[in-house]
Amino acid sequence: MRTEFDRELEERLLRYAAIDTQSDEDSASAPSTAVQLEIQRLLVAELTEMGAAEVRLTDYGAVLATIPATDEGAPVIGLLAHVDTAPQFNATGVKPVVHRNYNGGEISFADAPGLSLTPQASPELGNKAGHDIITASGTTLLGADDKAGVAVIMTAARHLLADPTIRHGRIRLAFTPDEEVGRGVDSRLPQDLAADFAYTFDGSTVGEVEYESFSADGAVVTVKGVSIHPGTARGKMVNALHLAAKIIQTLPHVTMTPETTGGREGFIHVYECRGGSAEATLKFILRDFELDGLAAKGELLRQVCATVQATEPRAEVACEIRPQYRNMRYWLEKDMTPVELARAACRDLGIEPVSVPIRGGTDGSRLTEMGVPCPNLFTGMQEIHGPLEWVSVQDMALSAKLCLRLVERAALG
Repeated sequence: MRTEFDRELEERLLRYAAIDTQSDEDSASAPSTAVQLEIQRLLVAELTEMGAAEVRLTDYGAVLATIPATDEGAPVIGLLAHVDTAPQFNATGVKPVVHRNYNGGEISFADAPGLSLTPQASPELGNKAGHDIITASGTTLLGADDKAGVAVIMTAARHLLADPTIRHGRIRLAFTPDEEVGRGVDSRLPQDLAADFAYTFDGSTVGEVEYESFSADGAVVTVKGVSIHPGTARGKMVNALHLAAKIIQTLPHVTMTPETTGGREGFIHVYECRGGSAEATLKFILRDFELDGLAAKGELLRQVCATVQATEPRAEVACEIRPQYRNMRYWLEKDMTPVELARAACRDLGIEPVSVPIRGGTDGSRLTEMGVPCPNLFTGMQEIHGPLEWVSVQDMALSAKLCLRLVERAALG
């Protein structure tokens, strides 16, 4: 069924997705890439035009705005989405494609004839016959993660500003950069947001109300060998790449990797190997739902590095592990009010809420840890971070309706 939001959501996502906003974890700037500021400036202009208050682009690259309260007694709620796209796959030159009134079969891609999206490969697609499906053209990701969330919040914001009869408290909007590289929540954001609690619109399947995420650490292993001309290297050279390969090979392969785990199982994931025979760097992410499990994975990585170091004392193997985010459940389970409010709002719309652990994290993970309770809600995006990424316009419309019902229910008490 088409709704009043469909056209606006579609137009917004097509407009936002076409802007390159890929983040870069190797950059020290904030935001990590200047291209993210293009969409941020666009959002500032659109928010100003629709009549939002206190619209500004912060010096750390986030866009903030306010929808004034129609009910001053209601709680202040934050609504967040991130504008950056994942660095793992090409995100330059995105050409969004609308597959209108999807027929339930195979979806092909204009720029990648050998690529296809099917309900067999993406089971959720099998439930979307008759929907309007948006994909990229085959050579890039789409960026519905999280521009679907941006479109949802912007559409809901315009509707609230245009209809003052809807009861709601003060609403604070935040569009963050660099979520995909773990830097979406600047230390100043919680105070600048000034919300009693918040929601990230960065989830997937309709009905998801998520309040449990991975706890996460990042690790960098640096291997320094002994460099010498290969013609005179006998008994002298220590090849850093060989030692880096030993570290990877010694770590678990048939367990404890992303491709071999699911549910509540954590993993150690090597995602980058860079360098040469003189020096090589390995980058890892460590994930577990429990802190003791996360610590054990860090200790395993350290032990493997120490073992490889012992085989070649002339080399230097250093392992640095740093915290990224923590399971938001540790804080939200102490006060489930924001979670129960979202569940009730879902049921008001005839949607059965589902709460499953996120095998990842959101800006809400960090915000919750920093004192702003922040569950994560669905947008409809699927198969993210790759060329098969897609989203249903009708699912996005349900997300926008949830956003409106959420703030209204909070005002009703």
